Amino acid sequence: MRDPFLNPFPASDAARHSIWEMLVPRDIDAFLAADWSMVAGDFVEEGFIGISGNREPNPDKWTLAFPDLPAYRDEWLKQAREFAKGSYGEDPRTAIFTTTTLEEIEISGDTALVRKKFDGGIKKPDGSVDVMKWQTLYYCRLHEGRWKISGFTGYLPNPMGQ
Repeated sequence: MRDPFLNPFPASDAARHSIWEMLVPRDIDAFLAADWSMVAGDFVEEGFIGISGNREPNPDKWTLAFPDLPAYRDEWLKQAREFAKGSYGEDPRTAIFTTTTLEEIEISGDTALVRKKFDGGIKKPDGSVDVMKWQTLYYCRLHEGRWKISGFTGYLPNPMGQ
């Protein structure tokens, strides 16, 4: 079984290693802290776009939810603050890491397509589970000397087609 806290890309694969660090531990820790400043530098603001798949397999039902980075930042902060108000029957950080898989990064020149998947959930104090089952395709670029997120298509079903 894979160690969910261990970067699957060796440091010698600098691009993939740094993209994983950005999209897994840094993203999770910032979300749990509801602190956008921890990830603000991970985005290319100019031309940023975020598509929401609305957990629908049919692209006709996808929406331009985030036409710019401030729109995404505001929703991200809203979700992070809401999550922080919750109570959980297990350590949320461990649960999110365990639920998260990011093992596919396609790189062509200074552009990367990254597949991040969630498949699991977080236990609530009453024993029920808050299900986390979706996936996101991130578009990353080598920008100002490091890999950054230039957009994404997220909130897609995992797996697709169901």
